[in-house]
Amino acid sequence: MIDFTEKSEYGFSDLVRLVAALRGPGGCPWDQAQTHQSIRRNFLEEAYEACEALDEGEPEHLREELGDVLLQVVFHAGIEADAGRFDVDQVCDGVCRKLITRHPHLFRQGESRMDWEDLKRAQRGNQTVAQAMEGVSHALPALWRADKLLSKAERSGLYRPDADAAREELTLQIAGLCRTEGPDAEEHLGRALFALVRLARSAGLDPETALAETCQKFVAEFSRRETAAQDEE
Repeated sequence: MIDFTEKSEYGFSDLVRLVAALRGPGGCPWDQAQTHQSIRRNFLEEAYEACEALDEGEPEHLREELGDVLLQVVFHAGIEADAGRFDVDQVCDGVCRKLITRHPHLFRQGESRMDWEDLKRAQRGNQTVAQAMEGVSHALPALWRADKLLSKAERSGLYRPDADAAREELTLQIAGLCRTEGPDAEEHLGRALFALVRLARSAGLDPETALAETCQKFVAEFSRRETAAQDEE
C-alpha cells in the first residue's frame, strides 16, 4: 500500500507527492519504469489535447487537459529529481526568474521596456539572429517551425517578405517535384512547402491553422461520402 492520505481537495504539492509515491518503492511498476523518452509522445499528445480544449472553449474540459499537461511536467521533473539533477521546485524557480528578467520595466526601477525577442536573445546569450533561429524547437510541427523561423528572419531586417518571389519558388519546386522521385522529390516538396509558408505570411495567414481546418473539412466530407455509400447498399 502507498502511504498517501485521501483528501476532499488536492493541490500542487499533493500532485508532486503522489507522483513521487507512484514512482517510489512499493509504487506502480509502470510509473517506475518510465523514462523521458518512453513518455515523450505522451507529453506532446497531452499538450495538443489541451490546445484542442482551448479551441472548444469548454472550461471543464480545459481544466482536465491542463491537469494532464501538469502531470507530465511533474513526472519529468520527478525523473530528474531521482537522478539528483533538479526537482520541480527548481523548475518553478527557473521560470519565475525568467519572467522577472523578461519584464525588467515592471520589476526593477529605472529599467525601460525592451523588445521581448531582444530580451530572450540576451538571456540565452545569442549574439546573432541565426543563433536565435537555431533555438526554435526542432520538435515543433514543420509548418509552425517554418513560420517562426521566417518571423525571426523578417525581424532582423536582413530578410524581406516577397510574395512574388515566393510564388515563383513554389511554381519551380512543384515542377521539380513532378519530374523527380526519391530524395530529390523530397527536397522539392520541402522547398515547395516552405514557399507556401512564405506566401501565407505575406497574406497574414497562419499555415498551421489553415491546414488544420482543411484536415477537419476533409474528415467531414469523407464522413458524408461514407454515409452516402452505406445508404446505397
